[in-house]
Amino acid sequence: MAVTKIKPIKSTLKKALDYICNPAKTDEKILISSYGCSHETADIEFGFTLSQAIDKGSNLAHHLIQAFDPGEVTPEQAHEIGKRLADETTKGQYEYVLTTHIDKGHVHNHIIFCAVNFMDYHKYNSNKKSYYQIRNASDRICRESGLSIVKPGKQIEYTGKDGQRHTRQAKEQGRSYAEYAADKAGGSWKGKLKIVIDTTIPLSSDFEDFLRRMEAAGYEVKRRGETISFRAPGQEKFTRLRGNTLGEDYTAQRITERIQGKKRAVSAPKRDSKTVSLVIDIENSIKAQQSRGYEQWAKIHNLKQAAKTVNFLTENNILQYADLRAKVEEVAAASEQAGAALKGVEKRLSDMALLIKNITTYQQTKPAYDGYRAAKDKAQYRAANESALILHEAATKALKAVQAEGGKLPNSAGLQKEYARLQAEKEKLSSEYGKLKKQVKEYGIIKANVDSILRQSEADKAKGRDAEL
Repeated sequence: MAVTKIKPIKSTLKKALDYICNPAKTDEKILISSYGCSHETADIEFGFTLSQAIDKGSNLAHHLIQAFDPGEVTPEQAHEIGKRLADETTKGQYEYVLTTHIDKGHVHNHIIFCAVNFMDYHKYNSNKKSYYQIRNASDRICRESGLSIVKPGKQIEYTGKDGQRHTRQAKEQGRSYAEYAADKAGGSWKGKLKIVIDTTIPLSSDFEDFLRRMEAAGYEVKRRGETISFRAPGQEKFTRLRGNTLGEDYTAQRITERIQGKKRAVSAPKRDSKTVSLVIDIENSIKAQQSRGYEQWAKIHNLKQAAKTVNFLTENNILQYADLRAKVEEVAAASEQAGAALKGVEKRLSDMALLIKNITTYQQTKPAYDGYRAAKDKAQYRAANESALILHEAATKALKAVQAEGGKLPNSAGLQKEYARLQAEKEKLSSEYGKLKKQVKEYGIIKANVDSILRQSEADKAKGRDAEL
């Protein structure tokens, strides 16, 4: 789990950079990274970029903080997560310094990035929308790294200015889809709980796994003997799992049976995907509305959803289960390929943006460097032009590896043209990737619906055979 917050730096930029780069906090500066600048001279390099802006605004930089639960990540993991967040936030166009602090009870990242980008010198607009984009990116990166995200009512520990440990309720709240749907429907605590239970049962392997998933959904679980109770964030009293509270289908025993019923359906005889039509199977299942099991499924998924599933399969000429499975795999592979291509273009754009920035800096500070070489009193000249000389030396060092034979720099006009071409390619790939991600989600829902309907049909048949016996 990571908590994020961002604030502007309107003055004392160097002081803020010195604070986050403190050797005692960063394992003797091992946990420091930067982009587009050197952390030792970041204030000067930020200042040069700011000086190019037409509309500077009142901000010199923005300070982003990302804090993790105590003991959840190693400093190295936190630093890598922070770098991914910094890269995604700045998109290869803003200088930044990233540090990971390990001197407190919890590991946390500091990211300070320039308030103006070095490509077109426009300022960064920090507002509610951009903050939520940062927060969502942080949550996604944490999930991809195997970490949790902030749940409703989660208590967070932190170190106060007094040096003591305190706890507070998380301001950032992550909710499951079932909780969102229940809130949108305006249901009672019991109604919301039933929706979450119904949604969690198909995902659970056994009752203990069910309880763990309920906790992950934000519910507090209380055990007293064989009695199980749940309490949602903000709810005053616990709700017991018993027939006269939620209904007969929501006792601990009945939930266990429903989970086991799902498992029996999974282990039922497999269908011959080469000869059985999905549409016929689904329509036959829909006709079996007298089945209590089907009625339970219908309460959760809705008959309209089943009808949409049939329509989708028919419109896309998917009549065999093997065809559906192959299509899901095909779309997923195409999405991964497009995502990799997009990342490759973004990396090239980032490298090119940095190259253009260094060439611009080199060219604009070269007169100062030429003056330094011609000066009789070099110490006096350097003292008067220190910032320009530092910038020129940094740009020269960065460009050394890319200079062509004979010391010539790449052509700026050609670089700008290539950058524009890559931007257009990125937009095209981004659009394609977005469509494929949508398809992946769409086909995933369709397959889940098909699996649910066919499993329930098999479960109902098994129950019928048991009743006959």
